[in-house]
Amino acid sequence: MGDKLAVVTGSNKGIGYATVRQLCKRGVGYVYLTARDIKRGEKAIENLKKEGFKPLFYQLDVTDRNSVRTFAEHLKQTHGGLDILINNAALITSNFTETTYEDSVRVIDANYFSILTIQEYMFPILKDNARVINISSDCGHISNLKNTYWINRLTKQDIKLDDINAFVNWFLDSVKNGTLNEEDFQEMPLLAYRISKIALCSLTRVQQKEVGRGISVNSLHPGYVKTDMTKTTGFLTIEEASEAPVYLALDVDQSVKGKYFWFDKTEKEWADPNLKIHSTYAVVEKCLRELNIIQ
Repeated sequence: MGDKLAVVTGSNKGIGYATVRQLCKRGVGYVYLTARDIKRGEKAIENLKKEGFKPLFYQLDVTDRNSVRTFAEHLKQTHGGLDILINNAALITSNFTETTYEDSVRVIDANYFSILTIQEYMFPILKDNARVINISSDCGHISNLKNTYWINRLTKQDIKLDDINAFVNWFLDSVKNGTLNEEDFQEMPLLAYRISKIALCSLTRVQQKEVGRGISVNSLHPGYVKTDMTKTTGFLTIEEASEAPVYLALDVDQSVKGKYFWFDKTEKEWADPNLKIHSTYAVVEKCLRELNIIQ
């Protein structure tokens, strides 16, 4: 394992940081901690080095094509290829209960369209039998939707990238035009985040069908984790939440491909809308009230 190379995007804090730490602890030879902010990234590296770990740092903005391309070129020239890619970088809606067009674009650019850019530049340098883990959410399960047209289109066996892009653009157009219909969704809070993560889980299945070379691509709901993104509410620590990504990166059988996992390392059927494991905002709201974050 000492010759393996792993990349964790958005990893200067939270789940990503804990995942970098765990990969280093498990003996992965080269682990890249990446961050948009150089100072925060270097501070995270400094903290890990104090613990005796030796991660590498690279400044990466997943929403910037040039940044992704430059990083991919660096990895190829320096290491020859990539064994483990954990797409962790993400944003949540700035207001949990209101949906605006500008904020929806911001969230979907970071959580979905950036993954297409990463696929374009990073997938060609993946080594045979590499592993890709797309960090999603229970907000990404298909049961977050009630619109049967989109449920059927996103869960069909021959789904294509065009289907997912059409879904995302339908949502953005609906927000922009003021034509959002509450009947299309299980819940309205965190809506742009839900759409972005549903799209990511759909994309995981498409990526798996197209990637070849023994590479595995899986998505993961890491749990309700105490991070800045959740305003420090949640049930899991970042250390607990790092266990499942590392399990998919190092331990699960290589034959496991195109699946959707839960934080407890169990596989869930992503395409079953009757499973009803969608994110329930009432749980988040209760935690926010208990911490006096909202009244």
